[in-house]
Amino acid sequence: MSGCHGCPAHSAAPASPHRLVALVGPPNSGKTTLFNRLTGLRQKVANFPGVTVEHHIGKAQLPGHLDVDLIDLPGIYSLQPRSEDEQVTLDAITGRMPGRSKPDAIILVVDSTNLSRHLTLAASILSLGRPTLVVLNMADDLRQRGGAVDAEELARQLGAPVVLASAASGEGLGAVHRFLTGGIGIPAPVHLPVLQDVPACRQWARQVSREAGYAHPAPPVWTRRLDAIFLHPVWGALVFILVVGAVFQTIFTGARPLMDGVEWAVAAAGDLLRAVLPAGVLRSLLIDGAWSGVGAVLVFLPQILLLFLFIAVLEDTGYLARAALIADRTMARVGLQGKSFIPLLSAYACAVPAILATRTIENKRDRIATILIAPFMTCSARLPVYTLIIAAFIPERPFIGPFLGTRAAAMLSLYVLGFAAAVVTAKALKSSVLKSERAAFVLEMPPYRRPTLASVGLRLMDRTTAFLKRAGTVILGVSVVLWILSSVPTVGGQAPPIEQSLAGTLGRAIEPVIKPLGFNWKIGIGLITSLAAREVIVGTLGTIYGMEPDKDSAGLRAALQHDLTFGGAVALLVFFAFAMQCMSTLAVVRRETGGWKWPIIQFTYMGVLAYVCAFAANRLFG
Repeated sequence: MSGCHGCPAHSAAPASPHRLVALVGPPNSGKTTLFNRLTGLRQKVANFPGVTVEHHIGKAQLPGHLDVDLIDLPGIYSLQPRSEDEQVTLDAITGRMPGRSKPDAIILVVDSTNLSRHLTLAASILSLGRPTLVVLNMADDLRQRGGAVDAEELARQLGAPVVLASAASGEGLGAVHRFLTGGIGIPAPVHLPVLQDVPACRQWARQVSREAGYAHPAPPVWTRRLDAIFLHPVWGALVFILVVGAVFQTIFTGARPLMDGVEWAVAAAGDLLRAVLPAGVLRSLLIDGAWSGVGAVLVFLPQILLLFLFIAVLEDTGYLARAALIADRTMARVGLQGKSFIPLLSAYACAVPAILATRTIENKRDRIATILIAPFMTCSARLPVYTLIIAAFIPERPFIGPFLGTRAAAMLSLYVLGFAAAVVTAKALKSSVLKSERAAFVLEMPPYRRPTLASVGLRLMDRTTAFLKRAGTVILGVSVVLWILSSVPTVGGQAPPIEQSLAGTLGRAIEPVIKPLGFNWKIGIGLITSLAAREVIVGTLGTIYGMEPDKDSAGLRAALQHDLTFGGAVALLVFFAFAMQCMSTLAVVRRETGGWKWPIIQFTYMGVLAYVCAFAANRLFG
């Protein structure tokens, strides 16, 4: 049942030494799973010229020595694009993408359990006149649920070869390989509806399905039962809160042993380099500058991976689509839609992947608004700063009986403060410069499925590489610059005391500006260095005060108590809750918005808000 149908040998397309084949299909059709199955680890993430949308390109693992490149394009429902992702797919398959040639062939992946709906796209794709293989994915699920289709008759109706396959299990891959090597023929063309006539395409798809004897499979029993709970107005919201809470709890507690292990490994590697390299400027640059910057990124990698593990599992199981639908009811009150929920959830670990996740938002103004508010979510880089200041200035006492202490309540209030700032900002943006009509939230509900280890593993590897490249390189460069600032001018051939360095000079230069907030020049240096990453201020203050940069250091807490009033401490917490102190996030915002306009607006707005609120906090609590 998994062979190729409609493939006369005499009409086979000749094989070429190098072919480019595009994988196209609706969302949730299993297209990316098939791409991963065909390419394995022989794939990479790239960008189309002139746009910020990523695509995956990989080498197909084929017998012989044929060189076939596969491109996994963003999912689409038709050739009338609604988002940046969909426009890129259209431009890529029609040859209008600068720097990319038109694909030699197309593999159209559709969900066989939802054939009548997904075949609407087939009319548009086949009308392009490119050699096309139609892959009816999830054929095993179709059979198990009592569905059926005559693949040979469907191939005759479509005028294109058809393969019943299962990307998850590997069924039908042999026929796909034959198509990639040019061993599958192209049947004679048939009459197709007009390319952009969507109603005609839908009618055609229903007719073709009937002619092919398509029997729609029964809905999975568990899908009906689980949706009765997950999409319930009350129980669904409660489950949603529990899931989000469990994700947060696991991210911030479950990742701690791994983070400690990475931190130990980074420190051990630094000690090893220090022992091997001779004392001097080069050793200081490599260890105190470059290696410290890389280590600051690596320490948080377990949290990022754990977050993406949850997202991958929730997405592959089908729950994330339900969560977005539930969140849509709340997001609508501030002018956004449910698709903004996933990026904002990601921002609690790091704003960088959160901003990248906004690409699925069709409305450009909704996407920009989500990008602009994502850094208000309390990311993990703020935690060392919060912990240090709270431990130094707030004594631990019961707040709500034995369930919540004063320090935990202070930490929770900072999370609420960031969330409130995001909500108010989103409401203001969507009521003014980014005002737009609320787009209908259309989301196909996939059936619940079991995630595959290969799919989740490849996704984690992909995100690991992307995070290290985008965030690590930026922080590495900034860390080296900051090392230079703290090392000049030299005194007797040695690095100067911190107050006499260029960094100290900069701290004293900005002291008049930050003094109304209750900060001195030492805090000013920390604010400068924290532009690389927020948590850098902890190590900076430890260096300035001549102590180990340990957030639990009693000596460092005592020094801060000497130099800061209680109002200044609250002001510092508020400042870090609002300010954009993350160069890697700004770099990603510039990349995703295509220029410096929105990053400058974002940096300025968050900085002004942080300054004004910190000033008010210092006056109120000072």
